[in-house]
Amino acid sequence: MNIAFLPVRCGSKSIPFKNIKKFCGKPLLYWSVKSMQESVAIDKIYIGTDCVEIKSIIKDFNFSKVNIFNRSSENAQDISSTESVMLEFIDKMKLDGSDVFYLVQATSPLVRSIDFDNASELFRNKGYHSLLTCVRTKRFFWNDDFTPLNYDFQNRPRRQDFEGLLMENGAFYINTVKNILSSKNRLSGNIGVYEMEEYTAVEIDEEEDWIIAEKLMFDKIINKDIAIPEIKLFLTDVDGTLTDACMYYGEDGSELKKFNTHDGKGFEFLRKNRIKTGIITSEDTSIVSNRAAKLKVDYLYQGLEHKGKLNVALEICKKEGISIENVAYIGDDVNCKELLEKVGIAACPKNSVDIIKEIPNIIKLKKSGGNGAVREFIELILVGR
Repeated sequence: MNIAFLPVRCGSKSIPFKNIKKFCGKPLLYWSVKSMQESVAIDKIYIGTDCVEIKSIIKDFNFSKVNIFNRSSENAQDISSTESVMLEFIDKMKLDGSDVFYLVQATSPLVRSIDFDNASELFRNKGYHSLLTCVRTKRFFWNDDFTPLNYDFQNRPRRQDFEGLLMENGAFYINTVKNILSSKNRLSGNIGVYEMEEYTAVEIDEEEDWIIAEKLMFDKIINKDIAIPEIKLFLTDVDGTLTDACMYYGEDGSELKKFNTHDGKGFEFLRKNRIKTGIITSEDTSIVSNRAAKLKVDYLYQGLEHKGKLNVALEICKKEGISIENVAYIGDDVNCKELLEKVGIAACPKNSVDIIKEIPNIIKLKKSGGNGAVREFIELILVGR
């Protein structure tokens, strides 16, 4: 049997409650557990913790392979080693010596199910006694005596011709229970390496690391994994999406809004692809009416304080004979949240409020509202088609 073990605890000095802090809208440990759940190689998952909060969150995942292991308080201290809790788990669970053991780290959210599957195949087919994950770094290193470690500075190689060095990324390790009990270590015998993408080397130890890791997660994994449903209706908010969220006033008290011509071209692309369009906004101004006419949208709803954007979107869907799954929507603030959580594909501009950015599977665009974010979203949808 292939058994995965992920040790986590409440404590963390650098980032409090790091393992359950929201990362891309989900608790950090969710992502590695999700990948294990989706892996065909892994039969059972055990999460070893002494933390009540973590246990409660794990149960909410509702993953069929997941079990909780109550690690002892002695093995949940700052000075406790991963090997100590790993050996405690094997001993208390009385695992069979032939079981294949996967030691997984919660702080490696960029690991994917295919990594577990491919590494498992490599471990099995190559006859390794144990295996670890690494990335290949093509950085130039120097020794303490100021001599180069891995290259000749007088013949500096081009990056594409440089083999680089293998560096542990700590995502996971594979061994057999028998070998672990014999060596008291996660690695032993003939050790193999499974290479992962270089971006998976990011370590989440400080707040700055967290920001970088989230950016990588969205760019490299989440946005690429989003299945684009058949979009038949494109809806957008106004302030903060079609505009920059700023309010401009003339000397006579007149109100102005800044729109982007690139977004306008995007609406033209949607019409050519026979995708209906609409604007739904809480405000009610002639400025928006004029812009809607210029964009030739099929639907314009203004002044929705009491009706709610989701109800309006459902009304339009009924008229068009489509499902809310066939709708794409871009919004940036709390009054957009309900609709963003229901549509087939949702996106938010770079300048959106945090609660919107934390919506699971929402596409966090690179551009801000009023600066081409709507066009960016439209192009993503059309490319996905």
